[in-house]
Amino acid sequence: MISDHGTHFYDEQFTKVMLKYGVTHRLATAYHPQTSGLVEVSNRGLKRILKRTVGENRAYWSDKLDDALWAFHTTFKTPFRCTSYKLVYGKACHLPIELEHKAYSALKHVNFDLLTACNHHKVQLNKLNELHDQAYENSLIYKEKTKRLHDFKIKDCVLNISDRVLLFNSRLNIFSGKLKTRWSGPFTITQVFPYGTVELSLSEWSQTQTLLWRGHTKDGCPGSLKLP
Repeated sequence: MISDHGTHFYDEQFTKVMLKYGVTHRLATAYHPQTSGLVEVSNRGLKRILKRTVGENRAYWSDKLDDALWAFHTTFKTPFRCTSYKLVYGKACHLPIELEHKAYSALKHVNFDLLTACNHHKVQLNKLNELHDQAYENSLIYKEKTKRLHDFKIKDCVLNISDRVLLFNSRLNIFSGKLKTRWSGPFTITQVFPYGTVELSLSEWSQTQTLLWRGHTKDGCPGSLKLP
């Protein structure tokens, strides 16, 4: 298991749990957003599975954790174009019930002879590096397509003098009501400076104020501004 350097991962109780289940605990490098992002994405997927399986009995979420992890590891991942299970073991995952009832889809690639299965597994292990390289290339292609689609949807916003804009109050990100809007205005741009800095006419206080434009946009207005 990989975690950050949080103090709650260093306590005695957490160490005992890791030893009990035979889990190797690794610490991620400080200020490494790539690792933190992967952990957050994985945890979000697990929480989504638990939310659908646990239902109203949320106190028993730990009883469903093993099933959620199994489902998460055996689910096809679009960026890699394979499952996490296959990336680790180099083969598709077969459920025990498929072998018990001798499902053809599971048995056609399974050999119960130990010597033959051992030799075949060695060949599969040698192909793991090739599988990892292919998954890495698929991930790069997927990220490039996602970035290209994201950039295509971005609209250039050109601010001009006398444009009417809305002001985004970032302070309401922390303390905000569900029905309270985070936008105020509209206000009038009185002057435009280089590097996205504009001067607004705040008629409510009968004064002007220079604000830095952060790229927040609002439908129906030429542009919008965010408080620094």
